[in-house]
Amino acid sequence: MSRDRSRLRLRRRDRNGVIAATLTALSLTLSGCVVVHGEREVLPAATQSEAAKALEDFTAAYNAADKAYDSSLDAGRVTGALADIDGARLKAGHANHPDGNANHTPLELTDAKFTIVEKAGWPRWFLADAKGNKGGDARWLLVFTRDKQDAPWEVAYLTLVAPGSVPDLKKDADGHVEAVPADSPELAIAPKNLSQDYASYLQDGDTVFADGTHTSEWRELRDKNAQRPGLARQYIDEPLSGGDYAPLALRTADGGALVFFATRHFEKQTAAAGTSVPTPGDDVLALTTGEIKQSLTMEFVSNEVVLDPKKGAEVEMLGRIQGLTGAKGE
Repeated sequence: MSRDRSRLRLRRRDRNGVIAATLTALSLTLSGCVVVHGEREVLPAATQSEAAKALEDFTAAYNAADKAYDSSLDAGRVTGALADIDGARLKAGHANHPDGNANHTPLELTDAKFTIVEKAGWPRWFLADAKGNKGGDARWLLVFTRDKQDAPWEVAYLTLVAPGSVPDLKKDADGHVEAVPADSPELAIAPKNLSQDYASYLQDGDTVFADGTHTSEWRELRDKNAQRPGLARQYIDEPLSGGDYAPLALRTADGGALVFFATRHFEKQTAAAGTSVPTPGDDVLALTTGEIKQSLTMEFVSNEVVLDPKKGAEVEMLGRIQGLTGAKGE
């Protein structure tokens, strides 16, 4: 008999638990507290006010780091290619000026326009297009990313472009834009292949990049430098496309894409017998390991933004920023 009472109590307890769970779920639904799975739902990356705050936070951190030549002050606000370029610049600055940057001029970004990407999954990201007080009349394009909801917004790509060069983007009724898949087959070059194809182009010129400052003219300059007597120059270009260096693409109004991506470059200078490599500047020396005798190999990271049209047209380079990230003497 006592066993039957125990079973009855267990059944009542289970039933009460089910009722309680049901009432809790119902109350959450009625109150509007519904859990949304960010990894599956198509959502805008941020609101306009959140994007503006992210730009403000980045600018403050960037200025603090630049003034002190201390990369720890903006470490939580940069990632990917920009983190490599900015971190090396600050490291060299600190090595040569341990008391800070006496020539510091605060960066000011005004007239900011925010393009909010709507997509499922992480990372979430958005584009800021602003006028800077440095770089002449160029527009500053900053791509903010984050890998989870409570992470700070970080700038992965920063490029400067001519005013009016950013194409019209395809926007929905709320003003949000579509993220183009990395393997998109309808473009001249799939975004995931841009880094490799650009590196290959710089080596052999055989691809669909339009002529310009960062394509044909850069190749011509490197060829000219390589032919100078007494100092041989060799160039190696490598893709940089995994993790925080992944390409990010926006759908343009004409069906193409505005794509941000990164590459790595090496330049090796080798002096002729009986001569030596020209002494590099202090910033290069601050990032150099080994002793410079017969050769110096410099490593650079570059981030680019291109207009990637539909198949059949050429990819147009809109902007590129490159920074020395390391060097080795031999």
